[in-house]
Amino acid sequence: MVELLPLSGVEPQAVEHLLDLAFGPDRFGRTAYRIRQGMDAVPALSFAAVEGGALIGTIQCWPVAHHAPDGGATPLVMVGPVAVRPDVQRGGHGRVLMAHMLEAAETEADSALMMIGDPEYYGRFFSFTADATGNWDLPGPYEKRRLLARAVNGHGLPTGAGMIGPR
Repeated sequence: MVELLPLSGVEPQAVEHLLDLAFGPDRFGRTAYRIRQGMDAVPALSFAAVEGGALIGTIQCWPVAHHAPDGGATPLVMVGPVAVRPDVQRGGHGRVLMAHMLEAAETEADSALMMIGDPEYYGRFFSFTADATGNWDLPGPYEKRRLLARAVNGHGLPTGAGMIGPR
């Protein structure tokens, strides 16, 4: 049976090992890592999937902001990575982690959500879209269609130009 636990209760080395297995040790060069560099994940929105005492999946969320050209900043929560151990991928664990995080976000999120992800998957199952993100920019390479966002807990999305970065 899979248990969903707060990620803060899991050994950080186990999380890093899982992320290496899921994404490779070169993952630190990705744009998403640049955005959240030096920040701590949001504990109330970051979870672990554990089965038989073994870590099989994680989801992490990060406090970021949309920085407008006029100097204004709108807080956002960056979702990801969603990681599942390769030998148990395609078992629905990532979907369960996302659903659990979104349920928690309905009461715990202090802002709307954003992510870099597959719009066909995250749009279909979790209502993330690129509708508001067309004028957003990131500090590194990315595909515009994969920059997704979703309002949550009454928090709307900025639609104007701006750079996504740390809060």
